[in-house]
Amino acid sequence: MKARLLYVEDDESLGFVTRDHLELQGYQVVHCADGPSALIALREGEFDLCLLDVMLPGIDGFSLAEEIRRKNADVPILFLTAKSLKEDRIRGLRLGADDYVTKPFSIEELILRIEVFLRRSRVSGAPKDYYQIGQYEFDYANLELRISDEVKRLTQREADLLRFLWKNNNQVVKRSSILETVWGEDDYFLGRSLDVFISRLRKYLKHDERIRIENIHGVGFCMQA
Repeated sequence: MKARLLYVEDDESLGFVTRDHLELQGYQVVHCADGPSALIALREGEFDLCLLDVMLPGIDGFSLAEEIRRKNADVPILFLTAKSLKEDRIRGLRLGADDYVTKPFSIEELILRIEVFLRRSRVSGAPKDYYQIGQYEFDYANLELRISDEVKRLTQREADLLRFLWKNNNQVVKRSSILETVWGEDDYFLGRSLDVFISRLRKYLKHDERIRIENIHGVGFCMQA
């Protein structure tokens, strides 16, 4: 079965034509005409890819992309927009968008872009090496955590811990599970080391107030962004 797409476009004619062509290709398309209705759709179901116009009633595409990234770090986001300013592209990419398709666009080009990003998101089960965590860019392969022009070089263990917490974003993970996955064994003295590493990550992530690593007393930790 083809992928399920969220398509947010307030232009009625363009929305109808684009949705029709995508459905003819076999995609399941949920079309929303404004930001608030798109948020409702996101709460009610999962999507394989999101197509967002920038200028939307209620909530613009940038804000919508930000909300999507808070809930899902992996789903591909493509902006469909008449805006082509460099500043707009940079802002969207920093918020976690994967690409832009500038209006007017051909349906063939759009479908090709969709297929490219769907293939990337379905590639093997190997760990993903790049993550958008709130306003931070986390390059796991190169052990770098970046925000604006500031880059923090992580140790391998710091990077392993950050990736594990982010992959379990908004979920409580037990201390024993973290220790066994990141350290290789569950040990009391390693547990004290874990607390030190958690403190370090909190310090590294302090520039985005929405990112929190909460201590769930007697259980473990929960990362939220």
